[in-house]
Amino acid sequence: GRDSCSKGILWVRDNQVKFPPEAVVWPESAREVAKVLAFASERGIPVVPFGGGSGVCGGTWALRGGISLDLKRLNRILKVDGARMTVRAQAGINGELLERELKRRNLTLGHFPSSIYVATLGGYLACRSAGQFSSLYGKIEDMVEGMQVVLADGRIADLADVADCPGELDLKELFLGSEGTLGVVTEATLRVHPLPESETFLGFSFAQLDQGLDAIRKILQAGLKPAVVRLYDELDTVLFSSYKQEGAEPSVLDGLARALNPLLHWAKDASLKLALKRPALLRQAMRLLPGQCMLILGFQGAAELTQAQVARAREICVELKAKDLGEGPGRYWLKHRYSVSYKLSPLFDAGLFADTMEVATTWNNLRNLYDRVRAAISRHGLVMAHFSHAYPEGCSIYFTFLGYRDGGEASRELYDRIWAEALKACVAAGGTITHHHGVGVLKAAFMKDEWGQAMDWLNRMKRKLDPAGILNPGKLGFSHD
Repeated sequence: GRDSCSKGILWVRDNQVKFPPEAVVWPESAREVAKVLAFASERGIPVVPFGGGSGVCGGTWALRGGISLDLKRLNRILKVDGARMTVRAQAGINGELLERELKRRNLTLGHFPSSIYVATLGGYLACRSAGQFSSLYGKIEDMVEGMQVVLADGRIADLADVADCPGELDLKELFLGSEGTLGVVTEATLRVHPLPESETFLGFSFAQLDQGLDAIRKILQAGLKPAVVRLYDELDTVLFSSYKQEGAEPSVLDGLARALNPLLHWAKDASLKLALKRPALLRQAMRLLPGQCMLILGFQGAAELTQAQVARAREICVELKAKDLGEGPGRYWLKHRYSVSYKLSPLFDAGLFADTMEVATTWNNLRNLYDRVRAAISRHGLVMAHFSHAYPEGCSIYFTFLGYRDGGEASRELYDRIWAEALKACVAAGGTITHHHGVGVLKAAFMKDEWGQAMDWLNRMKRKLDPAGILNPGKLGFSHD
């Protein structure tokens, strides 16, 4: 039942086993999934769908015991239709293996989350995943044409695309992002694309964060379609630059030491732990950071179209007084783009904790959301952020935070406090508490605050589809659980 949630890692570090399932089942077909759910529904046994365990919100914790429904044996590609540009695959297939098989046919899904080596297609769909190229290809829900879902009572439902049927209710939208609480996805049909003919990266340095945000907004609202958009705030820019100086695979601890040591002049031999126990001093040190913020843009597609977009994007950035850094930063990011999933372990091994939080809002509210969430987290630890997954209407903010306290219980209490205050600040600022990581347990208590009366409607749907309340109880904030 474990996923990659940092709270779970803190438990493991303290030799605690929390919320294990009572049984694990490995079905190999939708019919076998149906038999398991029918059996469990009749007896009131909880069932928690499990993919690759890459989720970070506690979405696979077996809060009431029961059955862990491990879908990794549903791992086949059923059909690739080159004429329609679609792929039909089972939910347990690994994301990287799916992409490799498509690449062998000169195709791509265009979905590259940092967890791609571990995550499954079903996990993508369960939390409305976003890949690193989402500004061009869209999030996973933008790619889905059809799904097969097994309901709580064992019925198998095939949900087709209704885009060409005005007035028809698109039930796919109900199950996408439902984290296994309304049904279990066993298959999906998704749109694919030809492999891009060309790929170009741009790097820019802005004197102020707001200039970089203006550049992204103007680029997207001008109709340009970058595949990659990543704007790093001041600390994240310093950390990125410190990685590049290392030459080898970047180390978070070494990078943070290099970034922070020049700032912490108040204690020449200050350790990161000492600094994290004094967040007020950390906040003062952050004011000494150079103001530069780095923007990485990536464009891909037909060569002529790509170059035209690159030229216009460069014009927009230069008009906003950006310094052109060339392709280097983008190429470096591309080479190490999956490393983030493996950087947290050394921090936990060193006795610290770290986590990420993704929120989103419209352009007119973006800076307000950033300031308020950052202020909430910085009261307790070190926080940095980058802006990515950008759209003409708005953008996502991806916060990374670090904390430390002596002892496991104190660390867990601080971790919970940071999350509660950050989510409260997000709701108060008018942001959404999740963009692509899902809700799980970590954010469930704030669903009612964000959704309001709509949460009552979702609860009615939950009671209708899962009257016994067996499907992944305790997730998404459902009162029926």
